[in-house]
Amino acid sequence: MSLVADELAPPLPPGRDSRLETIEDKVRHGVRLNESDGMVLYETPDVHRVMALADLVRRRLHGLAAYYNINRHINYSNICALSCSFCAFHRKKDQEGAYEKSTEDIVRDVQGAAAAGATEIHMVGGLHPWLPFEWYLDTLRAMKAAAPHIHIKAFTAVEIVHLQRISKRGAQGYAGITSVLHDLLQAGLGSLPGGGAEVFDDRVHDAAFKGKIRGDHWLDVHRAAHELGLNTNATILYGHIEQRPERLHHMQLLRQQQDHTLRAWSAAQGMQPSSDGSVVLTGPAECYPNQRLPMPGQLGLSTGYFQTIIPLPFYPNASELERLPAPTGLENLRTLAIARLMLDNFPHVKAFWVMQTLPMAELMLNAGADDMDGTVVWYDITKAVGEGNHQETTVGDLTKAISDAGFQPVERDTLYRRVMRDGAAWRVAST
Repeated sequence: MSLVADELAPPLPPGRDSRLETIEDKVRHGVRLNESDGMVLYETPDVHRVMALADLVRRRLHGLAAYYNINRHINYSNICALSCSFCAFHRKKDQEGAYEKSTEDIVRDVQGAAAAGATEIHMVGGLHPWLPFEWYLDTLRAMKAAAPHIHIKAFTAVEIVHLQRISKRGAQGYAGITSVLHDLLQAGLGSLPGGGAEVFDDRVHDAAFKGKIRGDHWLDVHRAAHELGLNTNATILYGHIEQRPERLHHMQLLRQQQDHTLRAWSAAQGMQPSSDGSVVLTGPAECYPNQRLPMPGQLGLSTGYFQTIIPLPFYPNASELERLPAPTGLENLRTLAIARLMLDNFPHVKAFWVMQTLPMAELMLNAGADDMDGTVVWYDITKAVGEGNHQETTVGDLTKAISDAGFQPVERDTLYRRVMRDGAAWRVAST
């Protein structure tokens, strides 16, 4: 059920763009927006109304709750077989700055995170050209042995395809992806992060990250993960050589796959089926006789699903595309708000503070975001201009930012279950 009535949301500002009236009517009645609507949202000068519409949706889904978690990011290596022009993270063997962590190094990081009360390890890296598949399995097993209760969210779809190749299952196609994920799941993998999606467009792919998997392959990995019961996230990297229509197409493809994933669940929850098979979570409360948002274990949900969309601004510093300007703060706010409105079947929208900055993430809580990520500690992929790899913030900083934005801080685990805590000791709240 809706956590807050529409009338409790802040009133929408007076309209200045008549094109938004039809879109506002759709949002209020839970009608899906199309890509033409998305272009209006991008083109309108009335960005404050776009943000207000996204805030209306966000409050329908989550009321005043805003989520954070205590987590630890681990980048096991920056040595990568690819050389994507947008990436400043990758290195070649013996290149200055190249590194690879041993399993023992990673276990020490995990033990430190557990001692600090972390509920999640987020681990990704480059496509390492000589680590064998068994190393990844052994490392996951060692991580789980060191901290059995910590959830391991690891390996982007790009890494999964790399693991498929080095495990000699590349010729098996989709079955090979499923087989690799199954082995990782048995070794301790809990979910997949959303990285590596970039923008689902062949033109952009060939110009900026040729050699990396295409969008259909990325979606296949997440579909296979969902079929095995793993939840996943999704990202969009914007503000480089892509255009706004390509961003919207990216969102549409994610939304389409999520429709397929949630169709049986929505029927089991008694939602009125739509003529086009869409599953919309963002309508008024009366559309949801039972559960509005999917959660593991609910009636009709036998698979995983996309939990969160994470819009990521492109920072060109130190990459081959450093001639490009980074997106403006206003473009960041607009794109996040549009993601909330277009991705009407995604439960959550994350303002990843490392790449948005903490003050901007705070503002984004009033523009559609309901999650700020977590304490992080170390992040070596990309970051806001002028920041180093040590990207730690505190629970106090996160909860203050949430409270200052007018929301109620809620600690979550990776699956968005509420966490009850006594110092470093924690448990998932009973539902």
